[in-house]
Amino acid sequence: MASMNEKDYYAILEVDEGASTDEIRRAFQKKARKLHPDVNKEPDAEDRFKEVSEAYAVLSDEGKRKRYDAMRSGMPFAGGYAGGASAGSGQGSPFTGGFPFDNAWTGSWTSGQTTSRSYRPRAGADIHFEVDLDHDAVQKGVRRGVTYQHYATCEVCHGAGSVEHTEATTCPTCGGVGSMRVDLGGIFGFGFFDVTCPECEGSGKVVVDPCTACGGSGRVLTATEVVVDIPADSHDGDEVRVKGMGNAGTNGREAGDFVCVVRVAEERVTPQQQNGLRLAGIGIPILVLGIFSTPFSLLSVVLGAVMIASGLAMTIREGVHFNMRWLRQAGAALAGGAISGLVVALLLSFLVSGMLMYPIAFLILMFVFMSLTSRRVR
Repeated sequence: MASMNEKDYYAILEVDEGASTDEIRRAFQKKARKLHPDVNKEPDAEDRFKEVSEAYAVLSDEGKRKRYDAMRSGMPFAGGYAGGASAGSGQGSPFTGGFPFDNAWTGSWTSGQTTSRSYRPRAGADIHFEVDLDHDAVQKGVRRGVTYQHYATCEVCHGAGSVEHTEATTCPTCGGVGSMRVDLGGIFGFGFFDVTCPECEGSGKVVVDPCTACGGSGRVLTATEVVVDIPADSHDGDEVRVKGMGNAGTNGREAGDFVCVVRVAEERVTPQQQNGLRLAGIGIPILVLGIFSTPFSLLSVVLGAVMIASGLAMTIREGVHFNMRWLRQAGAALAGGAISGLVVALLLSFLVSGMLMYPIAFLILMFVFMSLTSRRVR
């Protein structure tokens, strides 16, 4: 969620910075009538309604509006904080609102985070890194050095998020509740609407003087190298965990771990091969039905043979490996397809003989292919 000084509430309500309280109220009423979820069925209507409600909750209150204006201009905050504080800005997390390592292995860097005063202590997330090894390497064991991006504890504030103060304070914008209430009684005729406090972001507490090095989060983005010892006789999917080398927690919480995931191509059935084996498995019961059921013999034999041949071709195309782990995964995929094929075969056996069977069998075949294709796309 964007912090309070990252949003232009005046632009959201489409009013001037010098607008009166009545002008702000009328602007909010106009927008709220159009965006309320009970009236507007557009997918983003609810989020936009919450945004304008948040803007109104701040700008309609004289004290909150003064604090918001001070935060936007970078001036000292108006009251409520020991010694005052500066909104400031500095580098920090560029990955607001989600897991921060979508680009961790490409070496890309992003900067420009604005300072947030919200106090949200959370444990750091684990970092998962996949290392591709061949079968001989994992049998002997190997040591790998990995350079990666992660959040480390800020050395300026030592993870607290605040340089001068060791403890957070109650958020003056919401009074520690974590939300603000907007009166909608005069617009829609019902009660109040609660929105998350934009300053503390729902936690009810704020950092008194946010550290300019980390933006108040207590952690900064940096690059680190870790050496991972992958033991001998490892296999595909095994994990080697290095304690405390993941993301640092926010506001002093504990760090996550660095998790190295071993990948051995010779031991892994690919998604394409899984689909091929499932398709072949589906064809087996249908082929058996054609052999032992006279009314449907020709169609079932052809249908089953085509599915088996197509499935095996998809599997062989990416290479077959004769080791127990690969064979075990392949067998599971083939068995899963055979169970589905058995259901299809039973449905065919109950169909009335004649031309009706052919279009129904064709639809079943198309359904199977579409299911496999969609599964592969996901």
